[in-house]
Order: sequence, then structure tokens, then C-alpha cells
Amino acid sequence: MIKKLSFFLLISLLIVTLSGIGLSKEKVTLNMVQVFTSPQRTQLLESIIKKFEAKYPDVKIKLISPPYENAYQKVYLMLSTKQPLDIVEVGDWSLEGVVQLGKMENLEPYIAKWKGASDLIPGLLDSVRVTEGKAYIIPNGVYAKTLFVRPDVVAKYGITKVPETMDELYNYALKITDPSKNQYGFDFRGKGYPTAFIDTVVTSFIDDIDPSNMYKLKNGKLWFKDPRALKGLELYVNLYKKTAPKDAINWGFDEQVNAFVAGITPYLFQDPDTTGLLNNLLKKGQYITAPLPVGPSGKVYPSYGFGGWGITNYSKHKDLAWEFIKFFTTPEISAYFCKEYGALPVLKSVFTSDPYFSGGVFAGWKKMFDNPEKYVFTSYPLANPAWPKWTQFQGDTMQQALLGKITLDELTTKWEDYWKKAFGMK
Repeated sequence: MIKKLSFFLLISLLIVTLSGIGLSKEKVTLNMVQVFTSPQRTQLLESIIKKFEAKYPDVKIKLISPPYENAYQKVYLMLSTKQPLDIVEVGDWSLEGVVQLGKMENLEPYIAKWKGASDLIPGLLDSVRVTEGKAYIIPNGVYAKTLFVRPDVVAKYGITKVPETMDELYNYALKITDPSKNQYGFDFRGKGYPTAFIDTVVTSFIDDIDPSNMYKLKNGKLWFKDPRALKGLELYVNLYKKTAPKDAINWGFDEQVNAFVAGITPYLFQDPDTTGLLNNLLKKGQYITAPLPVGPSGKVYPSYGFGGWGITNYSKHKDLAWEFIKFFTTPEISAYFCKEYGALPVLKSVFTSDPYFSGGVFAGWKKMFDNPEKYVFTSYPLANPAWPKWTQFQGDTMQQALLGKITLDELTTKWEDYWKKAFGMK
């Protein structure tokens, strides 16, 4: 009898042990890739990930941080080969191209059940519905370029006024430039998606740009061969040739920021995410923001940009990935991310509850938002199938012009032919 009891006791203990093993939870790992990589941003995202992991102790998020300049190459490779990936960051200009790979999840069913969707800035969801009217990402920050100035540097040259026009910007930058002292004026962007920098200068010479399409006039025609555009291009070329270091033809974001921090180039067009870096690298008051200079048209045409988080359609943990996106888009996390990184918040509640985003280093954007007739926010044709290849094409052909390999007339002919074909125009 004792032997029988011992046998049954042993079996019972074994069952309990095996049951315990079956019920024990292993951590789920979500692979997440960012595309706007910088050391400071990586640390920020890791701190947010830790907050999420504290809330969901059975989840581990592995952050993949490829270098900024070739991040999309990494994303395209990972998606195309279906490498383990759950959460993907995509920016506005690359959204159509990434979605066309067929590896991104349509988020509309999730959005339909998400209470937080009503707190998003009006029109923001519509702006991300680039492909067939469907949202494949939820924005994590809003971006628009403004003018950054180093007042401590320009004051040495007797300049105390912020340039309000493109001509003033050029003249101030020219006055400052002295290659023998390694001092230049304009912080030129030669590589790494220079499209917005080119278009901001060139279109400012035109007063009838179609706000719904950066490359068309209000009469429906393209502006590339417009004489006003030629004058804008001439200024753009002069900003490089006469007020920027020659090596700036190879500069991307990092080089621009480094030159600005060093005081080598005290005038910079950049997005709000730059403030997060500058706040750590410069003392308070060493830089300010101001509205983008207007052109002879009396206008300038900035554009709204955005980055956001999406989910791969082959992820085994889509619902958990969505929980992270929702967590990232709560007022607390959104405000924290935008303050530290410098993006403009995607939630209405953050703007209304936090005065940080209505003044200080955000003054330049506020002034532009408050005067929409002068600072005309304009959309790019992101949904056009020709868009994904355009930024590379425009950047490459612009470099040819800057190096004197093609004329500005040949340059604009290439641009016009590209978009005539893309828009089905004769």
C-alpha cells in the first residue's frame, strides 16, 4: 500500500512539474526598426521601449538602428526577404515605395477600434492614407522645415536681424563667408534627400503654386520651365557655390548639424527633430528658430512631413505590435518623445495641455502656422507611382548641375520630362 501511494505521489508530482513547464511563459520578442537614426534618438527610443516592457513584462523589443543615410536600404532588404520584423518606421516620402513591397499591414481595422484616433491632429490620418486611401502607419511626429540661426556667430559680422527673405538670407550668408577662416554662411544639403531644400528655395520665387501639388501651378501646368523657377534655381546654386563649403555637396543631416554646432554655417533649414540634438549640443540661446525666408513672391512653400510606425503583414505578433504603437501614441509618451527628439506632436491634446510647444525653440514654426497665406503648406504627390524614385533622381541631377556637368536648362528639362510622364501630361 505504501509502495502504491509512493508511486501515485511520484506520478502526481511529475504531472504538476510538467504542467508548470507547459504553463510557463516565454518572452515574446518584437523586432523593430527605425529609419531616422541618431545616437540621441536611439537612446530615447530605448527609454520608451523600457517603459513599454515594464507595462508588458512578457514582451521584449529589439530595436534595430541602421545608419540614417542607408536606413531605407536596410528596411527594403528586410521586408523583401521577410526577415524577422514586426514594427517598421517609415517616413512620408518613402511610404508609397515601402507599401508597394506588399509586406505592410493595413491598419484601418485597428484604427476603427482605437479611441485614441480622435485625438490625432485633424487631417493627419488622411495625409498618411497615401496608398488606396488606407493607413499603413500611425505618425509618431510631424515635421516641417524652418530657419535655424546662430545669433552668436552672425553678430560677429554685425548682423542682428533674422533674414526674412531669400535675398536677405543670401546676402547675409555672403557677408559672413570667408573660406580662409573656415567660415561660411549657408548650411547646404547636398545628399540624403535634398528635395525639400531645393524646392523650398526654388518655389519661393513663384506666387501661384498649387497647395495640393508642389510641382504644379494653380492653372495645372508644371513650373519647371517657368522663368521664375530659373531665378530660384540660380539662387540655390549660388547658395552652394558662394556661401557654403565645397564639401557640402556631399553633406547629409549629420554633417549639416555638425557644421551648425561648430558655427561654420550659422544659417540652416531643418525640421523640428533637430532641436533635440541642438538642445544637448549647444547652450540655451545659442540658436533660435525663425520662419523660412520668403521669396520675391512674398510666399514660401513648406510641406508637412511625418514619420510613423507600421506593422509587417507577416508578423506573428501583430496585436502586440499594435499595442506598442498605441502606447507610443498616448499623450504622455508622445509629449516625451517630441520634447526630447524635437518633433511636433501628433495629438491635439499635447498642443493644448503643454505650453512647451507654443514658444521657445518652436517659435519659428508657430509664426508660420499663424500666417498660412505667407507660409503656404503644400503637399507632395506622394501617391504617384513615380514618387519613390523622384527624390534620388532629383538629387542626382541637381548634383550634376552643381558640378557644372549639365546646365540649369538641361536640368529643368529632365525634371519636366519626368513629371510629364508621371502625370500623363503631353
